[in-house]
Amino acid sequence: MPDSMRAVTVRESDIGIFDGLHTWEKDPRRSIHIDEVPIPAIGPGEVLVAVMASSINYNTVWSSIFEPIPTFKFLSKYGRTAAGRGHDLPYHILGSDLSGVVLRTGPGVNKWKPGDEVVAHCLSVDLEGPDGHNDSMLDHEQRIWGYETNFGGLAEISLLKANQLMPKATHLTWEEAAAPGLVNSTAYRQLVSRNGAQMKQGDVVLIWGASGGLGSYATQLVRNGGGIPVCVVSSPQKAEICRAMGADLVIDREAEGYRFWRNATEPDPKEWRRFGAQIRELTGGADPDIVLEHPGRETFGASVYVARRGGTVVTCASTSGYDHHFDNRYLWMNLKRIVGSHFANYRESWEANRLIMSGAIHPTLSKAYALEAAGQAIADVHGNVHHGKVGVLCLSPEEGLGISDTERRAKYSAELSRFRVSETGIR
Repeated sequence: MPDSMRAVTVRESDIGIFDGLHTWEKDPRRSIHIDEVPIPAIGPGEVLVAVMASSINYNTVWSSIFEPIPTFKFLSKYGRTAAGRGHDLPYHILGSDLSGVVLRTGPGVNKWKPGDEVVAHCLSVDLEGPDGHNDSMLDHEQRIWGYETNFGGLAEISLLKANQLMPKATHLTWEEAAAPGLVNSTAYRQLVSRNGAQMKQGDVVLIWGASGGLGSYATQLVRNGGGIPVCVVSSPQKAEICRAMGADLVIDREAEGYRFWRNATEPDPKEWRRFGAQIRELTGGADPDIVLEHPGRETFGASVYVARRGGTVVTCASTSGYDHHFDNRYLWMNLKRIVGSHFANYRESWEANRLIMSGAIHPTLSKAYALEAAGQAIADVHGNVHHGKVGVLCLSPEEGLGISDTERRAKYSAELSRFRVSETGIR
């Protein structure tokens, strides 16, 4: 083992560099560093993993622009606990996804051994209290690894709890295998789990950002589970991707000119009604049974309005803002439900990964950057110029490595390439 490693970090000394700028003016390339840092010490129940590849999620965008608060506040709080000793540092190693190889295991780790090829889910929890034992996401000490903890996946070596590890799919490359973890598990809990909307066959599901990181897995889960996805996208190219996933009902919100706010303070219910009418036109008169809601402020009023009587709006993330506005008459008088959903528990993550391993759900990787270009990868996601997931190569020297089941891979070659970006666009 070396004494140090390269890692993608933000630095506590940089807090304040974006003061006075609007969210969309904050450039992650200014705050992201590739630093040489010490390899963290391993403790009981922990593992060190050689990271072959990672990927970008929106929580890494938030960390990079210090919104809604600098993540060093999370590290400071965690560092005061026994489990988090050593996490409170003047730098934060980001990243909530990885694929790689187990290097070392700490005391008490029995399931995994050095040499195992793994992926990781991002739920970090010890379950010392009673609250999380029916659903570990309810534990008061639940944290998201690489966001609310240090030593995330955007590094050459990462420190995780052993119960975060899951088997890597043998037909996938390192960069493909690193892409689904956070978003696939999040979509699974939102849509399929008893903790979410409990989607059933035939359900009409409205999916915002259906070609993006979360939406691309939601679209597949709806299709795979016998539902009817209604995909909302922002360009003809993104609409084409949804159709390639088998989604026939697609709304290009930019082409339709939807503007759900009259101005900064007033929503526009007329646009909600116009949107609802287009959904019914596509579905033959049906309103959505489920709305997968993650943009937040910009779309939430429309989401509540268009959900069917007795339907469910399941929400996370709020990437356009946390201050949600909706007309409660459409909620209470039509007996709709709003369900808050945050990542997934270990069982849900394992089930979501099993779908990846079986080939029922496929990675939606569009592009992979070198570790040195992680700032650009994060900027792509921040600017919404990406499709699906954006990957980062860590120790893997090039794309295409890590496949051990070529026969299975050949079976899914079309599905694995539908998000890939070439010089001329989507392949």
